[in-house]
Amino acid sequence: MCRIAGVLNKASDSVLADTIAMRDSMAHGGPDDSGIYHDADASLALGHRRLSIIDLSEGGHQPMLNASGDIVIAFNGEIYNYKELKADLVAKGYQFKSASDTEVILAGYEYWGATCFSRLVGMFALAIYDKRQSVLMLARDQQGIKPLYYSNSNNRLYFASEVRAFKALPYNWQESDTWKSYMLVYGFIPEPYTTLADVKMLPKGSYMRIDANTLQSSLVEYSKDEYTPTITTEKEAVNAIRQWLDKAVDRHLISDAPIGLFLSGGIDSSLLTLIAKQTGHNDLHTLSIVFDDAAYSEAAYQQLIVDRVEAQHKSYNLSKEEYINALPDIFKAMDQPSIDGVNSYFICKFAKEYGLKAVLSGLGADELFGGYASFGREKVVSSLKKIPSGLLAASRYMKKDKYRKLAYLADGHITNEYLFHRGLFSIREAAEILDSDIKSVADTVQNIALADGVDALPYGNKVSYMEKNIYMQSQLLKDTDVMSMWHSIEVRVPFLDTDLVKIVNSISPEVKYSGAIPKQLLVKAYDDILPRQIWDRKKQGFVFPFQNWIEGSEYTCFKYVDDKIKNRYQSGTINWTRYWAYLVANNFNYLHS
Repeated sequence: MCRIAGVLNKASDSVLADTIAMRDSMAHGGPDDSGIYHDADASLALGHRRLSIIDLSEGGHQPMLNASGDIVIAFNGEIYNYKELKADLVAKGYQFKSASDTEVILAGYEYWGATCFSRLVGMFALAIYDKRQSVLMLARDQQGIKPLYYSNSNNRLYFASEVRAFKALPYNWQESDTWKSYMLVYGFIPEPYTTLADVKMLPKGSYMRIDANTLQSSLVEYSKDEYTPTITTEKEAVNAIRQWLDKAVDRHLISDAPIGLFLSGGIDSSLLTLIAKQTGHNDLHTLSIVFDDAAYSEAAYQQLIVDRVEAQHKSYNLSKEEYINALPDIFKAMDQPSIDGVNSYFICKFAKEYGLKAVLSGLGADELFGGYASFGREKVVSSLKKIPSGLLAASRYMKKDKYRKLAYLADGHITNEYLFHRGLFSIREAAEILDSDIKSVADTVQNIALADGVDALPYGNKVSYMEKNIYMQSQLLKDTDVMSMWHSIEVRVPFLDTDLVKIVNSISPEVKYSGAIPKQLLVKAYDDILPRQIWDRKKQGFVFPFQNWIEGSEYTCFKYVDDKIKNRYQSGTINWTRYWAYLVANNFNYLHS
């Protein structure tokens, strides 16, 4: 797990200095080592900051060159099937100098070319410079776990793991004029957009091929979500889930550095911990956050699992005072504005205090197995869509939030169906706050990339796709990555194991989403080891008492607070989540500077 950056700029003599500046602006994500590769003739440089997890020796130093010195890689991530790929390459005659997964990617690219990316099971964002072809390759993993931002304009290419790296350069990057619309409506900036107009996120499951001479580029999608129902019975589904989730957890625990598990007390983290024990990992380290407020603390459920696996466990009590004092640092860590990520900030902070280098998280289970309320709204959505669009559109003028959201269904655009489930401010409200016109905001928030045919999927798979490719992709994964790396912690997500995702997507939605409780199929698959007390209760989620803590403190935390919005929140006409989104949007630049 690392941070990478690079520059390809024929018109500049500061390529090396720029790359070093970008690289070192992200030193928090790679405190163990740093490296640079510079080809002055090509006007190209690759930078790397290392967080050592696999092969802690100097053999894992990056950027890394192949034996002949004509291919070089800068890699951020972990490859969980690298030992199998390595054995295959050894059989083909390759000799390896290190025990790192980086060298396996390098050899894999040399042998298979760009098709090697689809063979990798793991999380990755990488750059490969192929001097043989004068080509620079940028690639991102199938599930989009690791970020990779780029800017390719005016005959200059920059890329980095964080947007803050671009701001480290002495150039006048123009701020996007749409990011606040996204922030107010979604609560985050959806991919591929950022706060900077010319900086975008490379799509997941894709690689970009850049001609190092002309900077002409082409984007190739090598992986995408497919929903083909080949598993049609519960028995088949249960067996497949057991097989592939067990394997995912086992290989996600591969590490040469201290590794542990987040344990919230919910189904997902409890299950990962139990599976880790069952698959032979006996020396388990777990950590949790608890609160004095019993309404938010899940200490009893956490302890139930700890006792079963006999883990070395640490609980950290988070107080209001610690939260308020950390807010300035939380905003510096954010990189991109979001209403989420604060919980990840603290759990990663405590993981570092525990002495861990990597931790497993249950992220992804809700999106794959139907853990959100949106999965249970099929009849409601179907009925509402029968109402004349004019009546639905008129609901935007209602006083209560939950009624104003009906207006999203007036337009058949698939993005609006997602916003019906998760949207914050209505388009009209966002336009008023931003002093913009409604059409401009509407055009902006609908302008996100979704695969063709999503609207034709069965309801459960459609919701799963949206939750996974919008909410999880642009908020949960992005926030988890940046908050974890701020504390030099690697977060691994076994539920997003590439092989497991393919299996879950192949389960018939009638089997996958049936049942009286959320994620019933997942619970059924492990009903022999998962205690009933864990799943037979109301879903709580990994939430903190933010609202209670910050009320009365916002003026010390935030510089820009509009009295009109504040009064609407205090009177109850907008809820806390919307008010928080406004505060983040209005104060991000101030607090992040």
